[in-house]
Amino acid sequence: MTKTKTEYFLNRELSWIEFNKRVLEEAKDTSQPLLERVKFISIFSNNLDEFFMIRVAGLKRQVKSNVNELTTDGMSAQQQRDKIYETLTPLIDEQHKIFKEEIIPELAVNGIKFFKYNELEEEERAKVDNYFEDEIFPVLTPLAIDNVHPFPNLINRSLALAIILEDPDIKDAREKVCVIQIPNNISRFYSLENDEENNFILLEEIIKANAEKLFIGMKAIDCFAFRITRNADLELEEEEAADLLTLIEEEVKKRRLGILVRLEVDMNMPDKLLNFLKNILKAENNEIYKVDGMLNLGDLMALSKIEKRELKYEGFTPRISSYFREEDNFFKTISEHDVFLHHPFYSFSSVSEFIAQSAEDPNVYAIKLTLYRTSGDSPIIQSLIEAAENGKQVTAVVELKARFDEENNIIWAKSLENAGVHVIYGVAGLKTHCKMALVVRKEEKGMKRYLHMSTGNYNSATSRLYTDFGLFTADQDFCKDSSHLFNYLTGYSKQRSYKKLLVAPLNLRKRMLKMIDDEIRSHKENNNGYILFKNNSLADEEVIMKLYQASKAGVKIDLITRGMCRLRPKIKDLSDNINVYSIVGRFLEHSRAYYFHNNGNANLYVGSADIMQRNFDRRVETLFPIEDNRIKEDLIDILRMYLTDTSKTWVMGSNGNYTRKEELLKISEEPFEKINIQESFVKKVIKKHEKEVKEDMRKKITSKKVSSNGVH
Repeated sequence: MTKTKTEYFLNRELSWIEFNKRVLEEAKDTSQPLLERVKFISIFSNNLDEFFMIRVAGLKRQVKSNVNELTTDGMSAQQQRDKIYETLTPLIDEQHKIFKEEIIPELAVNGIKFFKYNELEEEERAKVDNYFEDEIFPVLTPLAIDNVHPFPNLINRSLALAIILEDPDIKDAREKVCVIQIPNNISRFYSLENDEENNFILLEEIIKANAEKLFIGMKAIDCFAFRITRNADLELEEEEAADLLTLIEEEVKKRRLGILVRLEVDMNMPDKLLNFLKNILKAENNEIYKVDGMLNLGDLMALSKIEKRELKYEGFTPRISSYFREEDNFFKTISEHDVFLHHPFYSFSSVSEFIAQSAEDPNVYAIKLTLYRTSGDSPIIQSLIEAAENGKQVTAVVELKARFDEENNIIWAKSLENAGVHVIYGVAGLKTHCKMALVVRKEEKGMKRYLHMSTGNYNSATSRLYTDFGLFTADQDFCKDSSHLFNYLTGYSKQRSYKKLLVAPLNLRKRMLKMIDDEIRSHKENNNGYILFKNNSLADEEVIMKLYQASKAGVKIDLITRGMCRLRPKIKDLSDNINVYSIVGRFLEHSRAYYFHNNGNANLYVGSADIMQRNFDRRVETLFPIEDNRIKEDLIDILRMYLTDTSKTWVMGSNGNYTRKEELLKISEEPFEKINIQESFVKKVIKKHEKEVKEDMRKKITSKKVSSNGVH
């Protein structure tokens, strides 16, 4: 039977919601440590914020602009908005139910309690009231709403209180509404400072209880929380911008007051007040979410700082690769052999130290590095500043358009410029998403280049939370390619030919399609075709169609795609040979690798790009081949190990829904071992590290014995 094009693809937005649903499932999992479940509740909320600010905002713009074009899965923008509301409403209800009925009681059992104002002892109330008078009252600004006072421009994602007031001096006086924006620079969780327990009261509870102090002579009848989410997608005309930095600074400011895309309200808010807010904010029905409980559960991330080790994952310290433990000189080590790192199991500190050594080494003449996202206390930024101060040529390609990191990147860009670093903002119309650091060093035989390439950002904070692959190399073909790429990013170079790197938007799409074609050809000749992709998202329609073609030809395909996936697996005569998996666990699976069996002569690429149109066509991305046979074998083993996971893996059905792999195995009644692959990697690295340390000690002891016997 001939299939229509709409049957080939899942809807992008609904597929993303399926991913966030898997995040919520981690919060439901009672085998997880309690504070880790809280963290997943928070992640679910924060993910939704970004989804509304970007994806839903884009759909709203399409509707307002009367864009009638259907997606390839056959949905209009308005149909997508309606379906999003229909799908998310029960998920959000479930999130709050989990938090209220499961997690809060468990937290209480473990000495972490939330109190309402009326549940406090008299002494505690007095303390809270004093805190309000001294610390909160001076900050608050009550905002009246009437003919003279228009509704305030509340900041994006800000929590606010709508307070209903009446004048006791006027009989039958009309009720008035006043709004208070809750300050986001005051901790939402006020500690009652019990020595034995972590007792908290929410900031909005304190304000509610003391609201009448803000309205002298008025009576506060009731108070209800609400929260607005606005469009935060930057609309840039880069080609027309005289100064990209200034343009982005201005757009970031506008983001705070973008059009409304979601209104969250207290479930108990009376219809009269809700309708008032709805009308004044021009909120549509499919933009209103009634919440039974605490609004903005994303703030719960703050609880992860509570010192209760028994309620968190077992501590793990990333190990230093033996290559860098044995030799302090990074340049000597990298000259001798490529070094591959699997983060966070191996420490990101080796990357930071590489840049630090480069900054200090008098023989280093130049450092070039791409910065997409970095941490606020970035040691790499400090090293680049130090390098510039030491007289080296330092170039930083800073991506100002890294979503929601724009402000942070602007700050660091200015700091780098002030230190004498050449700060470049990439190529107009493209985001610079590739991850590479190039160091040029004067040596006996002349200038030599050293290179680090990665799937992850130069961010020491996220490096402890994300899985990523990184490669150090002194291979001069790689280094020459990277020099050409930096020239493309910083100057007017039109270099389109690269010896080893696959570069978007130049040749990545073409080469990806060709490698799939080659695997189809190899399978026809050898009957052993196999493709394994590990990435974050898979949405590009051209690549999906090519994977369908490979499947129909008999090529076996495993796709480990953490997030959104538009491909439909296991459809008869289309994708019978395709499996789609998603792993959601302790660490965010962020590494990207593309493996083609090629009749045993494997092609294996690693890098920054997902299988999405934006990655192929609207970003500067790189994939680099793994050529060292030792590293290639290790990485293939790692990828195959991911497929053995039974604890945190979800299996996608042809309808786009996911089922835990463990549940499917139980149904099959086949014996299986419960494997959490991330924890397996932790144990493997620890075991290997301990073995290496013992071997080092044995060598030292042997060396001392030889010396003491007078043998030289």
